Amino acid sequence: MSDLSHIKAQLEEIKLRISQAAEKSGRSPDAVRLIAVCKTFPPEAVLEAYDAGQRAFGENRVQEMISKSSGLPTDIVWHLIGHLQSNKTASAVKTSSMIHAVDSENLISRINRIALESGKKQKILLEVNISGEESKFGLRDETEIIKCAECALKSSNVDLKGLMTMAPYEAPECELRKIFSGLRGLRDKIESSFNVKFPELSMGMSGDYEIAIAEGATIVRIGTAIFGKRA
Repeated sequence: MSDLSHIKAQLEEIKLRISQAAEKSGRSPDAVRLIAVCKTFPPEAVLEAYDAGQRAFGENRVQEMISKSSGLPTDIVWHLIGHLQSNKTASAVKTSSMIHAVDSENLISRINRIALESGKKQKILLEVNISGEESKFGLRDETEIIKCAECALKSSNVDLKGLMTMAPYEAPECELRKIFSGLRGLRDKIESSFNVKFPELSMGMSGDYEIAIAEGATIVRIGTAIFGKRA
């Protein structure tokens, strides 16, 4: 087994930098939550972060989340952050505390039906493709975003918490700020439209989380800066 001792030190460094970024932007460090993204890393790596105090973990794939969760401590809070195929919805609802990448009314309705059958109120975020990248999933049209928000609000067993986005890899700071502030502005607009508060903005990863925090992120999804480079 490879040496995993770097994970604790890197996790502590990230938490410190999150606190500093929040304070610099006039916010409480408690206003930003860290999700440690453990995709492709073994359960031993998750346990190393767990032993260092981390409890919220993110996975891209439903099957990998289920596989890991079955053998890890039960107080771990799992977030599904990757694209959800409709045929994996039941498994996602069973295991996920929050599903981040919801991008259609059909998926919302499916989540709601399965959550209702499971006796669960499923927390979700709407994924918005602010950057317009062809390679990324997510809602792009504002009318569709509003319709999805309305669908979620009418769904008894769905709890819409806010929005999420992914910025282009290694984009310049000016572009990152435009994307992250754009998501915040869109969230504010939807809140006004429905007179409802959506507290969560899931944005910012290993290379850009400090900029995301400056623009209002409440959840940052960090993998490489904690666990190291993926094979």
